[in-house]
Amino acid sequence: MNPRTKTLLTVGGVLLLLAACVGLAPYYSTILWWEVRPILPVLLAIAVFVAITVGFALVGGAMSKGASDRTAIGMAVLGCFIGAAGALLWIAHTQYDQDRTLIATMKVTGEPVPTLAGRAPYQVGQAQARPNLGDSTGDIADTTYVPGQDRYATLVARRGWLSGYEVALTQQIPLQGRGEADKKCAFDRNRADARISGNFSHNLGRKIAQQQRWVRFSDQDAYAYCDGDTPIVVVPLKRQVGILVVTEKPAGVALYNGKTGAVTITTNTSKVPGPSYPLSLAAQQRKATAGSGSFPDWVFNRAGWETPDDDTNSGNDSEFTLDAGGQPTYVTPLTGRGSATAISVVTTVPARHSGLGLAPLTVHKLNPVWVSPGAILDKIKADYQDIPNWQTFRVYEVIPTGGDSWVATLGTGQNILYRATGTGNLKGDKATCLLRADGSIYRCGTAAAVGGNGVGSQYGPTGTPGAPGSTGPAPSGDLRGMSNEEFAELQRRIAAESACRINPASCGR
Repeated sequence: MNPRTKTLLTVGGVLLLLAACVGLAPYYSTILWWEVRPILPVLLAIAVFVAITVGFALVGGAMSKGASDRTAIGMAVLGCFIGAAGALLWIAHTQYDQDRTLIATMKVTGEPVPTLAGRAPYQVGQAQARPNLGDSTGDIADTTYVPGQDRYATLVARRGWLSGYEVALTQQIPLQGRGEADKKCAFDRNRADARISGNFSHNLGRKIAQQQRWVRFSDQDAYAYCDGDTPIVVVPLKRQVGILVVTEKPAGVALYNGKTGAVTITTNTSKVPGPSYPLSLAAQQRKATAGSGSFPDWVFNRAGWETPDDDTNSGNDSEFTLDAGGQPTYVTPLTGRGSATAISVVTTVPARHSGLGLAPLTVHKLNPVWVSPGAILDKIKADYQDIPNWQTFRVYEVIPTGGDSWVATLGTGQNILYRATGTGNLKGDKATCLLRADGSIYRCGTAAAVGGNGVGSQYGPTGTPGAPGSTGPAPSGDLRGMSNEEFAELQRRIAAESACRINPASCGR
Protein backbone atom coordinates (compact mmCIF):
# COMPACT_ATOMS: atom_id res chain seq x y z
CA MET A 1 0.00 0.00 0.00
CA ASN A 2 1.49 3.28 -1.07
CA PRO A 3 1.87 6.23 1.37
CA ARG A 4 -0.85 8.26 -0.34
CA THR A 5 -3.39 5.51 0.14
CA LYS A 6 -2.39 5.14 3.79
CA THR A 7 -2.85 8.86 4.31
CA LEU A 8 -6.30 8.83 2.71
CA LEU A 9 -7.36 5.85 4.82
CA THR A 10 -6.09 7.54 7.98
CA VAL A 11 -7.97 10.75 7.22
CA GLY A 12 -11.07 8.79 6.34
CA GLY A 13 -10.86 6.82 9.57
CA VAL A 14 -10.56 10.00 11.64
CA LEU A 15 -13.54 11.57 9.87
CA LEU A 16 -15.55 8.40 10.34
CA LEU A 17 -14.67 8.36 14.04
CA LEU A 18 -15.73 12.00 14.41
CA ALA A 19 -18.99 11.30 12.59
CA ALA A 20 -19.67 8.35 14.87
CA CYS A 21 -18.91 10.51 17.91
CA VAL A 22 -21.33 13.19 16.75
CA GLY A 23 -24.00 10.69 15.79
CA LEU A 24 -23.72 8.26 18.70
CA ALA A 25 -22.46 10.48 21.52
CA PRO A 26 -24.45 13.72 21.50
CA TYR A 27 -23.52 14.50 25.11
CA TYR A 28 -19.75 14.19 24.74
CA SER A 29 -19.70 15.76 21.28
CA THR A 30 -21.56 18.76 22.70
CA ILE A 31 -19.07 19.12 25.53
CA LEU A 32 -16.15 18.79 23.08
CA TRP A 33 -17.61 21.44 20.80
CA TRP A 34 -18.21 23.82 23.72
CA GLU A 35 -14.63 23.43 24.89
CA VAL A 36 -13.03 23.76 21.45
CA ARG A 37 -15.11 26.57 19.98
CA PRO A 38 -14.03 29.36 22.39
CA ILE A 39 -10.35 28.66 21.71
CA LEU A 40 -10.69 28.96 17.91
CA PRO A 41 -9.77 32.70 18.04
CA VAL A 42 -6.70 31.78 20.10
CA LEU A 43 -5.70 29.14 17.55
CA LEU A 44 -6.09 31.69 14.76
CA ALA A 45 -3.93 34.16 16.71
CA ILE A 46 -1.25 31.47 17.09
CA ALA A 47 -1.48 30.80 13.35
CA VAL A 48 -0.94 34.51 12.68
CA PHE A 49 2.09 34.47 14.99
CA VAL A 50 3.62 31.49 13.16
CA ALA A 51 2.88 32.98 9.73
CA ILE A 52 4.51 36.33 10.56
CA THR A 53 7.56 34.66 12.10
CA VAL A 54 8.08 32.30 9.15
CA GLY A 55 7.43 35.10 6.66
CA PHE A 56 10.09 37.35 8.16
CA ALA A 57 12.54 34.42 8.32
CA LEU A 58 12.03 33.70 4.62
CA VAL A 59 12.49 37.34 3.73
CA GLY A 60 15.69 37.43 5.80
CA GLY A 61 16.95 34.28 4.08
CA ALA A 62 16.30 35.81 0.67
CA MET A 63 18.08 39.02 1.66
CA SER A 64 21.20 37.22 2.92
CA LYS A 65 21.76 35.51 -0.47
CA GLY A 66 23.81 32.79 1.19
CA ALA A 67 26.59 35.18 2.29
CA SER A 68 25.61 35.11 5.95
CA ASP A 69 22.72 33.83 8.06
CA ARG A 70 22.77 36.83 10.41
CA THR A 71 20.18 38.66 8.36
CA ALA A 72 17.89 35.64 8.36
CA ILE A 73 18.26 35.17 12.10
CA GLY A 74 17.65 38.86 12.75
CA MET A 75 14.54 38.93 10.57
CA ALA A 76 13.24 35.75 12.21
CA VAL A 77 13.67 37.29 15.67
CA LEU A 78 11.98 40.50 14.51
CA GLY A 79 9.15 38.49 13.01
CA CYS A 80 8.80 36.56 16.27
CA PHE A 81 8.37 39.76 18.27
CA ILE A 82 5.94 41.29 15.75
CA GLY A 83 3.99 38.04 15.51
CA ALA A 84 3.75 37.70 19.28
CA ALA A 85 2.58 41.30 19.64
CA GLY A 86 0.02 40.81 16.90
CA ALA A 87 -1.26 37.56 18.41
CA LEU A 88 -1.61 39.07 21.90
CA LEU A 89 -3.37 42.12 20.48
CA TRP A 90 -5.71 39.82 18.55
CA ILE A 91 -6.57 37.78 21.65
CA ALA A 92 -7.07 40.87 23.83
CA HIS A 93 -9.26 42.60 21.28
CA THR A 94 -11.31 39.42 20.87
CA GLN A 95 -12.03 39.42 24.60
CA TYR A 96 -12.93 43.10 24.39
CA ASP A 97 -15.29 42.32 21.51
CA GLN A 98 -16.86 39.55 23.61
CA ASP A 99 -17.63 42.09 26.34
CA ARG A 100 -19.02 44.51 23.75
CA THR A 101 -21.29 41.77 22.41
CA LEU A 102 -22.56 40.86 25.87
CA ILE A 103 -23.49 44.47 26.70
CA ALA A 104 -25.30 45.04 23.42
CA THR A 105 -28.56 45.24 25.38
CA MET A 106 -27.12 47.45 28.15
CA LYS A 107 -28.99 50.65 28.97
CA VAL A 108 -27.51 53.27 31.31
CA THR A 109 -30.25 55.40 32.84
CA GLY A 110 -30.86 57.88 35.60
CA GLU A 111 -34.29 56.41 36.27
CA PRO A 112 -34.75 55.15 39.82
CA VAL A 113 -34.32 51.51 40.69
CA PRO A 114 -37.73 49.79 40.70
CA THR A 115 -39.26 48.96 44.05
CA LEU A 116 -37.94 45.59 45.15
CA ALA A 117 -39.65 43.25 47.59
CA GLY A 118 -37.66 42.11 50.59
CA ARG A 119 -36.85 38.49 51.29
CA ALA A 120 -35.10 36.43 53.90
CA PRO A 121 -31.33 36.33 53.30
CA TYR A 122 -29.90 33.55 51.19
CA GLN A 123 -27.63 32.36 54.01
CA VAL A 124 -30.62 31.77 56.32
CA GLY A 125 -32.57 29.93 53.63
CA GLN A 126 -29.56 27.74 53.00
CA ALA A 127 -28.96 27.08 56.71
CA GLN A 128 -32.60 26.29 57.55
CA ALA A 129 -32.83 23.72 54.76
CA ARG A 130 -30.79 21.16 56.69
CA PRO A 131 -32.98 20.85 59.83
CA ASN A 132 -36.15 21.12 57.73
CA LEU A 133 -35.25 18.10 55.59
CA GLY A 134 -36.50 15.79 58.33
CA ASP A 135 -35.43 12.18 57.83
CA SER A 136 -34.57 12.60 54.13
CA THR A 137 -31.30 10.98 53.19
CA GLY A 138 -29.08 12.67 50.64
CA ASP A 139 -26.89 15.70 50.13
CA ILE A 140 -28.03 19.23 49.36
CA ALA A 141 -27.15 20.08 45.77
CA ASP A 142 -28.28 23.71 45.69
CA THR A 143 -30.62 26.28 47.26
CA THR A 144 -32.31 28.98 45.18
CA TYR A 145 -34.84 31.71 45.93
CA VAL A 146 -38.02 31.40 43.84
CA PRO A 147 -39.68 34.85 43.75
CA GLY A 148 -42.86 33.60 42.09
CA GLN A 149 -43.57 31.45 45.14
CA ASP A 150 -41.70 33.56 47.71
CA ARG A 151 -39.92 30.41 48.81
CA TYR A 152 -36.43 29.00 49.00
CA ALA A 153 -36.12 25.82 46.97
CA THR A 154 -33.56 23.19 47.92
CA LEU A 155 -32.60 20.26 45.70
CA VAL A 156 -31.33 17.14 47.48
CA ALA A 157 -29.30 14.53 45.61
CA ARG A 158 -29.70 10.88 46.52
CA ARG A 159 -26.55 9.14 47.67
CA GLY A 160 -25.20 6.43 45.41
CA TRP A 161 -23.14 5.97 42.29
CA LEU A 162 -26.11 5.31 39.98
CA SER A 163 -28.85 7.47 41.47
CA GLY A 164 -30.73 10.69 40.87
CA TYR A 165 -32.36 13.18 43.22
CA GLU A 166 -34.04 12.40 46.53
CA VAL A 167 -36.45 15.26 47.25
CA ALA A 168 -37.16 18.89 46.49
CA LEU A 169 -37.80 21.06 49.54
CA THR A 170 -39.47 24.47 49.51
CA GLN A 171 -39.48 26.80 52.51
CA GLN A 172 -41.38 30.02 53.04
CA ILE A 173 -39.12 31.89 55.44
CA PRO A 174 -40.68 35.02 56.95
CA LEU A 175 -38.83 38.31 56.98
CA GLN A 176 -38.68 38.02 60.74
CA GLY A 177 -38.40 34.89 62.87
CA ARG A 178 -37.89 31.30 61.75
CA GLY A 179 -39.69 29.55 58.95
CA GLU A 180 -40.84 25.98 58.62
CA ALA A 181 -40.69 23.41 55.86
CA ASP A 182 -43.51 24.38 53.53
CA LYS A 183 -43.44 21.51 51.09
CA LYS A 184 -41.34 18.43 50.41
CA CYS A 185 -41.93 16.38 47.27
CA ALA A 186 -40.10 13.15 46.49
CA PHE A 187 -38.64 11.96 43.19
CA ASP A 188 -39.67 8.62 41.73
CA ARG A 189 -36.52 6.54 42.19
CA ASN A 190 -37.34 4.17 39.32
CA ARG A 191 -38.54 6.49 36.56
CA ALA A 192 -36.75 9.75 37.52
CA ASP A 193 -33.29 8.48 38.38
CA ALA A 194 -31.07 11.12 36.73
CA ARG A 195 -29.28 14.13 38.13
CA ILE A 196 -26.80 16.73 36.99
CA SER A 197 -23.28 15.24 36.94
CA GLY A 198 -24.74 11.75 37.34
CA ASN A 199 -23.09 8.68 35.88
CA PHE A 200 -23.92 6.99 32.58
CA SER A 201 -27.67 6.90 31.89
CA HIS A 202 -28.31 8.63 35.23
CA ASN A 203 -26.81 11.88 33.92
CA LEU A 204 -29.40 14.59 33.34
CA GLY A 205 -27.05 16.34 30.92
CA ARG A 206 -27.23 13.26 28.66
CA LYS A 207 -31.02 13.38 28.61
CA ILE A 208 -30.96 17.08 27.71
CA ALA A 209 -28.42 16.47 24.91
CA GLN A 210 -30.68 13.74 23.49
CA GLN A 211 -33.50 16.27 23.31
CA GLN A 212 -31.41 19.18 21.97
CA ARG A 213 -27.77 19.24 21.01
CA TRP A 214 -25.20 22.02 21.30
CA VAL A 215 -26.72 23.55 24.44
CA ARG A 216 -25.08 23.55 27.86
CA PHE A 217 -25.82 24.79 31.36
CA SER A 218 -24.18 25.73 34.64
CA ASP A 219 -24.77 23.44 37.62
CA GLN A 220 -25.34 26.48 39.86
CA ASP A 221 -28.20 27.73 37.66
CA ALA A 222 -30.37 24.64 38.18
CA TYR A 223 -32.97 24.40 40.94
CA ALA A 224 -36.20 22.56 41.75
CA TYR A 225 -39.69 23.41 42.99
CA CYS A 226 -42.77 21.42 43.89
CA ASP A 227 -45.72 21.45 41.48
CA GLY A 228 -48.18 19.88 43.86
CA ASP A 229 -46.53 16.59 44.78
CA THR A 230 -44.37 16.57 41.65
CA PRO A 231 -40.80 17.88 41.82
CA ILE A 232 -39.75 19.87 38.76
CA VAL A 233 -36.07 20.53 38.10
CA VAL A 234 -35.49 23.71 36.11
CA VAL A 235 -32.25 23.88 34.10
CA PRO A 236 -31.72 27.23 32.30
CA LEU A 237 -29.85 26.51 29.06
CA LYS A 238 -27.21 28.41 27.12
CA ARG A 239 -25.97 28.27 23.53
CA GLN A 240 -22.81 29.51 21.83
CA VAL A 241 -22.86 32.00 18.96
CA GLY A 242 -20.16 33.55 16.81
CA ILE A 243 -16.93 32.32 15.20
CA LEU A 244 -14.20 34.89 15.73
CA VAL A 245 -16.04 36.32 18.73
CA VAL A 246 -17.70 33.48 20.65
CA THR A 247 -20.27 34.41 23.31
CA GLU A 248 -23.14 32.72 25.10
CA LYS A 249 -26.85 33.40 24.79
CA PRO A 250 -29.93 31.83 26.42
CA ALA A 251 -31.49 28.73 24.89
CA GLY A 252 -34.67 28.30 26.93
CA VAL A 253 -35.03 25.90 29.84
CA ALA A 254 -35.09 22.16 30.33
CA LEU A 255 -37.82 20.95 32.69
CA TYR A 256 -37.20 17.57 34.30
CA ASN A 257 -40.27 15.87 35.75
CA GLY A 258 -39.39 14.16 39.02
CA LYS A 259 -42.23 11.63 38.73
CA THR A 260 -42.06 10.52 35.10
CA GLY A 261 -38.43 11.33 34.27
CA ALA A 262 -39.51 13.22 31.14
CA VAL A 263 -37.40 16.15 29.89
CA THR A 264 -39.14 19.06 28.17
CA ILE A 265 -37.23 21.90 26.52
CA THR A 266 -39.04 25.18 25.90
CA THR A 267 -38.34 28.84 25.27
CA ASN A 268 -41.70 29.92 26.69
CA THR A 269 -40.85 30.32 30.36
CA SER A 270 -43.84 32.39 31.50
CA LYS A 271 -45.17 29.55 33.67
CA VAL A 272 -41.88 28.84 35.42
CA PRO A 273 -42.25 30.35 38.93
CA GLY A 274 -38.54 30.95 39.44
CA PRO A 275 -35.61 32.17 37.36
CA SER A 276 -35.47 30.92 33.77
CA TYR A 277 -32.64 33.16 32.59
CA PRO A 278 -29.20 31.71 33.47
CA LEU A 279 -27.78 33.52 36.49
CA SER A 280 -24.29 32.73 35.21
CA LEU A 281 -25.09 34.56 31.96
CA ALA A 282 -26.42 37.58 33.88
CA ALA A 283 -23.13 37.59 35.81
CA GLN A 284 -21.20 37.57 32.52
CA GLN A 285 -23.20 40.58 31.30
CA ARG A 286 -22.53 42.43 34.54
CA LYS A 287 -18.79 41.76 34.32
CA ALA A 288 -18.81 42.75 30.64
CA THR A 289 -19.53 46.39 31.60
CA ALA A 290 -15.74 46.66 31.58
CA GLY A 291 -16.11 46.91 27.80
CA SER A 292 -18.43 49.92 27.94
CA GLY A 293 -15.55 52.26 27.07
CA SER A 294 -12.82 52.26 24.44
CA PHE A 295 -10.29 49.49 23.95
CA PRO A 296 -7.59 51.39 25.90
CA ASP A 297 -10.16 51.88 28.71
CA TRP A 298 -10.73 48.12 28.71
CA VAL A 299 -7.00 47.37 28.73
CA PHE A 300 -6.33 49.66 31.69
CA ASN A 301 -9.51 48.57 33.53
CA ARG A 302 -10.97 52.08 33.79
CA ALA A 303 -14.47 51.55 32.42
CA GLY A 304 -17.56 49.87 33.80
CA TRP A 305 -18.34 48.83 37.35
CA GLU A 306 -17.47 46.04 39.76
CA THR A 307 -18.76 44.54 42.99
CA PRO A 308 -17.58 46.11 46.28
CA ASP A 309 -14.38 44.58 47.61
CA ASP A 310 -15.52 44.40 51.24
CA ASP A 311 -16.89 41.17 52.70
CA THR A 312 -20.21 42.50 53.99
CA ASN A 313 -22.14 40.28 51.58
CA SER A 314 -19.47 37.59 51.43
CA GLY A 315 -20.61 34.46 49.66
CA ASN A 316 -23.52 36.24 47.97
CA ASP A 317 -22.60 39.73 46.81
CA SER A 318 -24.12 39.87 43.32
CA GLU A 319 -27.19 38.84 41.31
CA PHE A 320 -29.62 39.01 44.25
CA THR A 321 -32.81 37.34 43.04
CA LEU A 322 -35.59 39.74 44.06
CA ASP A 323 -39.17 40.44 43.07
CA ALA A 324 -39.73 43.69 41.15
CA GLY A 325 -43.48 44.13 40.77
CA GLY A 326 -44.10 40.45 40.03
CA GLN A 327 -41.01 40.15 37.81
CA PRO A 328 -38.11 38.07 39.17
CA THR A 329 -34.99 40.20 38.76
CA TYR A 330 -31.27 39.81 39.31
CA VAL A 331 -30.10 42.89 41.21
CA THR A 332 -26.49 43.87 41.90
CA PRO A 333 -25.13 47.06 43.58
CA LEU A 334 -21.83 48.08 42.00
CA THR A 335 -19.03 50.53 42.56
CA GLY A 336 -16.72 52.30 40.15
CA ARG A 337 -13.45 50.60 39.26
CA GLY A 338 -10.53 51.71 41.36
CA SER A 339 -10.26 52.71 45.01
CA ALA A 340 -13.78 54.14 45.29
CA THR A 341 -16.06 52.09 47.54
CA ALA A 342 -19.29 54.07 47.15
CA ILE A 343 -22.19 52.30 45.44
CA SER A 344 -22.77 54.38 42.31
CA VAL A 345 -25.02 52.11 40.21
CA VAL A 346 -27.44 49.22 40.62
CA THR A 347 -27.81 46.80 37.73
CA THR A 348 -30.95 44.80 36.98
CA VAL A 349 -31.43 41.84 34.63
CA PRO A 350 -34.80 40.04 34.27
CA ALA A 351 -34.53 36.60 35.85
CA ARG A 352 -37.46 35.38 33.74
CA HIS A 353 -36.85 35.92 30.04
CA SER A 354 -38.35 34.17 27.03
CA GLY A 355 -36.72 33.77 23.65
CA LEU A 356 -33.16 33.24 22.47
CA GLY A 357 -31.79 36.78 22.79
CA LEU A 358 -29.87 38.39 25.63
CA ALA A 359 -32.00 39.85 28.41
CA PRO A 360 -31.71 43.63 28.82
CA LEU A 361 -29.08 44.82 31.29
CA THR A 362 -30.17 48.09 32.91
CA VAL A 363 -27.63 50.20 34.78
CA HIS A 364 -29.39 52.59 37.18
CA LYS A 365 -27.14 55.49 38.14
CA LEU A 366 -27.73 56.55 41.74
CA ASN A 367 -28.10 60.20 42.68
CA PRO A 368 -26.94 60.67 45.33
CA VAL A 369 -24.54 57.75 45.41
CA TRP A 370 -24.61 55.36 48.32
CA VAL A 371 -21.92 54.70 50.85
CA SER A 372 -20.31 51.26 50.73
CA PRO A 373 -22.01 48.17 52.21
CA GLY A 374 -19.22 48.12 54.79
CA ALA A 375 -20.09 51.66 55.89
CA ILE A 376 -23.76 50.70 56.19
CA LEU A 377 -22.80 47.69 58.29
CA ASP A 378 -20.65 49.83 60.58
CA LYS A 379 -23.49 52.35 60.97
CA ILE A 380 -25.95 49.61 61.97
CA LYS A 381 -23.53 48.28 64.55
CA ALA A 382 -22.93 51.76 65.96
CA ASP A 383 -26.62 52.74 66.14
CA TYR A 384 -27.97 49.57 67.76
CA GLN A 385 -25.15 48.15 69.82
CA ASP A 386 -27.27 48.60 72.94
CA ILE A 387 -29.87 45.98 72.03
CA PRO A 388 -29.71 42.73 74.03
CA ASN A 389 -26.99 40.24 73.11
CA TRP A 390 -25.76 42.43 70.29
CA GLN A 391 -22.39 40.73 70.36
CA THR A 392 -23.92 37.45 69.16
CA PHE A 393 -25.73 38.97 66.18
CA ARG A 394 -24.63 38.78 62.58
CA VAL A 395 -25.62 41.01 59.69
CA TYR A 396 -26.31 38.66 56.79
CA GLU A 397 -27.06 40.82 53.76
CA VAL A 398 -27.33 44.45 52.74
CA ILE A 399 -29.48 44.52 49.61
CA PRO A 400 -31.19 47.38 47.74
CA THR A 401 -34.96 47.70 47.87
CA GLY A 402 -35.20 50.84 45.73
CA GLY A 403 -33.32 53.83 44.40
CA ASP A 404 -32.42 55.16 47.87
CA SER A 405 -33.31 52.37 50.27
CA TRP A 406 -31.74 49.18 51.53
CA VAL A 407 -32.55 46.43 53.98
CA ALA A 408 -30.18 44.38 56.14
CA THR A 409 -31.01 41.23 58.08
CA LEU A 410 -29.76 40.59 61.61
CA GLY A 411 -29.89 37.27 63.37
CA THR A 412 -28.07 34.35 64.92
CA GLY A 413 -27.41 31.33 62.75
CA GLN A 414 -30.74 30.14 61.38
CA ASN A 415 -32.90 32.72 63.18
CA ILE A 416 -33.88 36.15 61.91
CA LEU A 417 -34.30 38.53 64.85
CA TYR A 418 -34.21 42.04 63.42
CA ARG A 419 -34.17 43.86 60.11
CA ALA A 420 -32.53 47.21 59.55
CA THR A 421 -33.62 49.66 56.87
CA GLY A 422 -32.24 53.01 55.81
CA THR A 423 -31.10 55.41 53.11
CA GLY A 424 -28.23 54.73 50.79
CA ASN A 425 -26.27 57.84 51.74
CA LEU A 426 -27.05 57.40 55.49
CA LYS A 427 -28.58 60.86 55.69
CA GLY A 428 -31.97 62.09 56.87
CA ASP A 429 -34.20 61.52 59.89
CA LYS A 430 -34.41 57.81 59.17
CA ALA A 431 -30.89 57.09 57.99
CA THR A 432 -31.26 53.76 59.79
CA CYS A 433 -34.23 52.09 61.48
CA LEU A 434 -34.39 48.79 63.34
CA LEU A 435 -37.48 46.58 63.03
CA ARG A 436 -38.46 43.88 65.52
CA ALA A 437 -39.46 40.33 64.73
CA ASP A 438 -43.13 41.35 64.39
CA GLY A 439 -42.26 44.09 61.88
CA SER A 440 -42.83 47.00 64.25
CA ILE A 441 -40.21 49.75 64.46
CA TYR A 442 -37.89 49.32 67.42
CA ARG A 443 -36.07 52.61 66.94
CA CYS A 444 -34.75 54.93 64.26
CA GLY A 445 -31.30 56.33 64.89
CA THR A 446 -28.82 55.79 67.64
CA ALA A 447 -29.29 55.83 71.37
CA ALA A 448 -26.18 53.79 72.10
CA ALA A 449 -23.75 55.35 74.57
CA VAL A 450 -26.38 58.00 75.40
CA GLY A 451 -27.94 58.37 78.85
CA GLY A 452 -26.16 55.34 80.21
CA ASN A 453 -27.05 52.98 77.38
CA GLY A 454 -24.33 50.36 77.23
CA VAL A 455 -23.34 47.63 74.81
CA GLY A 456 -25.39 44.45 74.46
CA SER A 457 -28.05 45.29 77.09
CA GLN A 458 -31.01 47.65 77.25
CA TYR A 459 -30.81 50.35 79.92
CA GLY A 460 -32.82 53.38 80.82
CA PRO A 461 -36.53 54.17 80.61
CA THR A 462 -36.48 54.21 76.78
CA GLY A 463 -34.74 50.89 76.45
CA THR A 464 -35.79 48.65 79.33
CA PRO A 465 -38.62 46.37 78.19
CA GLY A 466 -41.77 46.92 80.18
CA ALA A 467 -40.50 50.17 81.76
CA PRO A 468 -42.45 53.43 81.36
CA GLY A 469 -41.94 54.71 77.85
CA SER A 470 -40.44 51.41 76.74
CA THR A 471 -40.92 50.38 73.14
CA GLY A 472 -40.67 46.67 73.98
CA PRO A 473 -43.75 44.52 74.56
CA ALA A 474 -44.47 43.39 78.12
CA PRO A 475 -45.28 39.68 78.37
CA SER A 476 -48.25 38.57 80.42
CA GLY A 477 -49.98 35.37 81.50
CA ASP A 478 -48.89 32.06 82.95
CA LEU A 479 -45.36 30.93 82.11
CA ARG A 480 -46.59 27.77 80.45
CA GLY A 481 -48.92 29.76 78.23
CA MET A 482 -46.26 32.19 77.03
CA SER A 483 -44.93 32.05 73.49
CA ASN A 484 -41.20 31.66 72.95
CA GLU A 485 -40.96 35.37 72.14
CA GLU A 486 -42.80 36.38 75.32
CA PHE A 487 -40.65 34.09 77.45
CA ALA A 488 -37.47 35.51 75.91
CA GLU A 489 -38.78 39.03 76.55
CA LEU A 490 -39.41 38.14 80.19
CA GLN A 491 -35.82 36.92 80.53
CA ARG A 492 -34.56 40.18 79.05
CA ARG A 493 -36.68 42.18 81.50
CA ILE A 494 -35.30 40.23 84.45
CA ALA A 495 -31.72 40.78 83.27
CA ALA A 496 -32.34 44.52 82.74
CA GLU A 497 -34.00 44.91 86.14
CA SER A 498 -31.13 43.09 87.85
CA ALA A 499 -28.64 45.43 86.19
CA CYS A 500 -30.65 48.47 87.30
CA ARG A 501 -30.83 47.31 90.90
CA ILE A 502 -27.10 46.67 91.03
CA ASN A 503 -26.35 50.11 89.56
CA PRO A 504 -29.46 52.37 89.68
CA ALA A 505 -27.55 55.31 88.17
CA SER A 506 -26.97 53.39 84.96
CA CYS A 507 -30.69 53.23 84.15
CA GLY A 508 -31.70 56.72 85.23
CA ARG A 509 -33.25 55.88 88.60
